Amino acid sequence: MSEPLYDVIAIGNAIVDVMAPCEDADIEKLGLAKGGMTLVDTARAHELYDAMGPAREISGGSAANTLAGLAALGAKCAFIGQVADDQLGEVFAHDIRAGGIAFATPARADEPPTARCLIFVTPDGQRTMNTFLGASQFLPAEALDEGAIAAAQVLYLEGYLWDPEEPRKAMRRAIAAARNAGRKVAFTLSDAFVISRHGDDFRALIADGQIDILFANEHELAALTGNDDFERGLAELSAKVPTVVVTRSEKGAHAVSGGEHAQVPAEPVAKVVDTTGAGDLFAAGFLFGFVRGKPLAECLRLGAVCAAEVISHYGARPEADLKELVAERLGA
Repeated sequence: MSEPLYDVIAIGNAIVDVMAPCEDADIEKLGLAKGGMTLVDTARAHELYDAMGPAREISGGSAANTLAGLAALGAKCAFIGQVADDQLGEVFAHDIRAGGIAFATPARADEPPTARCLIFVTPDGQRTMNTFLGASQFLPAEALDEGAIAAAQVLYLEGYLWDPEEPRKAMRRAIAAARNAGRKVAFTLSDAFVISRHGDDFRALIADGQIDILFANEHELAALTGNDDFERGLAELSAKVPTVVVTRSEKGAHAVSGGEHAQVPAEPVAKVVDTTGAGDLFAAGFLFGFVRGKPLAECLRLGAVCAAEVISHYGARPEADLKELVAERLGA
């Protein structure tokens, strides 16, 4: 097997995040599910945007956020995702390339426009996401760079993108390309609603040995296994997946790999400002440790440090120097 060209290549939604603070009363008035992620159509996207206060527009998307963290730590990364040939598409492409991430997926000429996620952030730091998937749900298998996938140490897949049919086919093809090249496949479950729709697909992928690293939070773990007992659910899943990583918010995180069970507490945070991207940046830290061959507990610590940084400010991309932060917290 040849030396990898990339540490991680990811496939995910190419989204521009639009974030604004709000009160709990606003969440209720707009009929939103606090703390969740809801898919919206064009009309609802316009309605919610009009209801937002002053907002920040930042390129986002779960897998792209993870790559941003990885690149900030010093990993070599590439992204595959679909934008439209419009202004937001240009913004997304510029931002991700400016972060040192390779991005070569051709823009789509037709409607719909580039995806955007409208995020309402309440005073307790909880984010309520309303996602218009737009062009991102039309990623065709033909747009995949299978050579780049085969040249990456890890292929990282975003569960959110499993929902639309076209990118789901592309991701299956990407898994085959990675496995044929002897590379690792990592998958993040993304949200319990995704599991409610596609849990059978995910369980089949796991049963077929297609997933090497699985990321979940404790709610997603329960949804996938059907077991509300955390320890039992973790034991059940880790018997089927080589490496399982489960986050538990302020209760820290667990990982099981090769029979080893590691656990770390959450990193201290002076104030939780916005939980957007916490899981994405946790995955970034963990994967950075993984591709560098770090011990399991250290991979978890890296994830916890990165997650703590991103929840200390608005936005799903790191603002502090992650290399310096890791060196300070971990002495590495």
